[in-house]
Amino acid sequence: MNWTLPELADLDALNPAALRARLQQRLDGKTKPLGSLGQIEALALRLGLILGTEAPQLQQPQLLVCAADHGLAAQGVSAYPSEVTAQMVLNFLAGGAAVSVLARQHGLALTVLDCGVRAELPAHPALRDCKVAPGSADSSLQPAMSAAQCRAALGHGAAAVRSLPGNALLLGEMGIGNTSAAALLLARLGGVPIEDCTGAGTGLDAAGVQRKTAVLRAVLQRHAQAQEPLDALAALGGFEIAALVGAVLEAAAQRRVIVVDGFITGAAVLVAARLRPALLQRCVFAHCGAERGHARLLELLGAEPLLRLGLRLGEGSGAALAWPLLVSACALLEQMASFESAGVSQSVSR
Repeated sequence: MNWTLPELADLDALNPAALRARLQQRLDGKTKPLGSLGQIEALALRLGLILGTEAPQLQQPQLLVCAADHGLAAQGVSAYPSEVTAQMVLNFLAGGAAVSVLARQHGLALTVLDCGVRAELPAHPALRDCKVAPGSADSSLQPAMSAAQCRAALGHGAAAVRSLPGNALLLGEMGIGNTSAAALLLARLGGVPIEDCTGAGTGLDAAGVQRKTAVLRAVLQRHAQAQEPLDALAALGGFEIAALVGAVLEAAAQRRVIVVDGFITGAAVLVAARLRPALLQRCVFAHCGAERGHARLLELLGAEPLLRLGLRLGEGSGAALAWPLLVSACALLEQMASFESAGVSQSVSR
């Protein structure tokens, strides 16, 4: 598949030793025992490195929710019918979904991309019509997307990021059946057994998970030749996941902070990282959720999540919940006094 991928700017400068040393020195000089803010210190360091400054400021954060339906849902891999995708998109736009509430609470601009919802959605200021087709094909019968469709979805995600302001992008998704697509991508690109990737999704019981696993195993066998990242994405993924891949690549090229939500957005990051490994340095992983396979995915990506709350909602809800930690990390780095400025004695063991 030929698709022009954005280059990542200043790769060699992303983690310069001098900036890292200055950031660490600044953190160590704050009025606290060394390392006592734990993971928040590592987060502050990462944000400074991503944004290339000792005083990182998060500006105009954007929460991008990509939505699409999946033909594979016809095989009974979800506890909910495909109609719920469109219904939930309308709920996002009406302000009633969890991610809508959290976006309002934390001042996150919410944009929804219709990448392939199987319904006509009314116009709304927060909705962008990027529909490639009314849902992907059933990957148990044929590739989920053609190469051209996959390229189109990738381009829509990249274009959306180019049109949005700010230096931080939070990832969200909606699509009945998309935990199946994420599990397939993890199995194919991560070499993880499909039974370790497949979970309850929207709420399947144990028997339902067994049926889902059998369906996904057959899908992998049908598309055994799809081994390269974009080939696997086209054969196994969905329009919203492809759009997220494009969004991640573009955001990384622009050196934005990328806040990764859960299992499905993480699968999109996996695809993107197989194309541009260094983009993982731009990512902050919001949480480790309850969906089977999410912990394996994070381990594969070498990611340390900020939260462990048993979440499995998706939508970008975990990214929104983690957002205040990023804000706090920047505030502490900027506003917390140093031992010298506060006149506080340092430990004699320093």
